[in-house]
Amino acid sequence: MTVRLAELSGSRGASWHLLPAGAFISMIVPVIVFLALQRYFVRGLLAGSVKG
Repeated sequence: MTVRLAELSGSRGASWHLLPAGAFISMIVPVIVFLALQRYFVRGLLAGSVKG
């Protein structure tokens, strides 16, 4: 996805109206994955913590 964003700023100038839209869409995917798997991330962090 980041390669496609880099290609938007081609040799003849950047499509400035497309760059923020593409950046926003490329940020949505990891956020959705994190929110969907958040309970497993927390469970893994707590399982690996030092118990005292």
